[in-house]
Amino acid sequence: MIDKPRAQVSHSTAVECAALAPEYVRKIARYVPGKPVEELAREYDLDPTTIIKLASNENPRGPSPKALAAIATATAELTRYPDGNAFALKGALAAKFAIPPETIVLGNGSNDVLELVTHAFLRPGDRAVYAQHAFAVYPLATQARGAIGIEVPAKSFGHDLDAMRAAITAKTRVVFIANPNNPTGTWHRPDAIKGFIDSVPRNVLVVLDEAYNEYLVPADDAQATRWIADYPHLIVSRSFSKAYGLAALRVGYGVMDAAVADILNRVRQPFNVNALAQAAAIAALSDVDYVAESRRLNSEGVNQLDTGLLELGVTALPTHGNFLLINVGDGARVYEALLRQGVIVRPVGNYGLPQWLRVTVGLPAENKRFLAALAVALST
Repeated sequence: MIDKPRAQVSHSTAVECAALAPEYVRKIARYVPGKPVEELAREYDLDPTTIIKLASNENPRGPSPKALAAIATATAELTRYPDGNAFALKGALAAKFAIPPETIVLGNGSNDVLELVTHAFLRPGDRAVYAQHAFAVYPLATQARGAIGIEVPAKSFGHDLDAMRAAITAKTRVVFIANPNNPTGTWHRPDAIKGFIDSVPRNVLVVLDEAYNEYLVPADDAQATRWIADYPHLIVSRSFSKAYGLAALRVGYGVMDAAVADILNRVRQPFNVNALAQAAAIAALSDVDYVAESRRLNSEGVNQLDTGLLELGVTALPTHGNFLLINVGDGARVYEALLRQGVIVRPVGNYGLPQWLRVTVGLPAENKRFLAALAVALST
């Protein structure tokens, strides 16, 4: 008998091991993040210092100076595990939003909070409802639990709340709403969201994803974290990755009834928010001027892009976030043409929007560079 080559045996064994995963896991299409600057530089032999990235809705200003100072101080204790309960950060959030600390669950980004909800409350065969063109993590996290995602057709590129309510059945356990919505930038007024939550049976969790909440003008802020006392089936998730400029540290949080928080904390990893992230988030919360200035600059950037796109004859959806969804006719082709010019944006064909691109609002010079590159891309 002739032995098989070791590599062949190893590969065969690996395939057999992979087949041990549930079919619903093996069918998941992996989440693809925005292309990193370094990757584009390698692929096209570009100088990374000349590349601009407007793909992942990061704050182009960088973090608050207060957050950077807090990180520098916290590095002295890198040998220690972080506070697994994040007492200080929960206290800062509780004070800012006038909520009890026990209603707060921290996550490795708000994405982690969304995953925790599905981990804790979805079983194989359960249903989760979400909108067409909503955040890609909702269906991915649902499928990872063997649950069935119910995608409700969008209305004017946003959530059709009436249709989503009609999609709820006895098997529904979770409903996801992004407000503002990524990647379309659409938004519902607080009274509409509150009316929807009020209409949902109390044995169905409503996850209100407010990752872009800080970019809303203050008058539009629903202050939904204060609704928990009236709606124990509501979970509000927020992020420090966007307006607070801490995307690399991955820190987010959810606010919910204390009994629901207790369940999520049972499946949460004990040190899921690292010490530097906790320190930076506390400092970022205190820097209200930084967030206000980020919001102001973002508004000016949206106007700059809107004006430039109008001159190019490109349609953009109205936005309530720090990004624009623009119709370029052939998203894949224009995306590639922009990459060759050292400009990274986000294709959204995986959201069922192959004609569109999502563009993060950058600094004035970055927005100008994008518009110039887009003019070239559209003409080639």
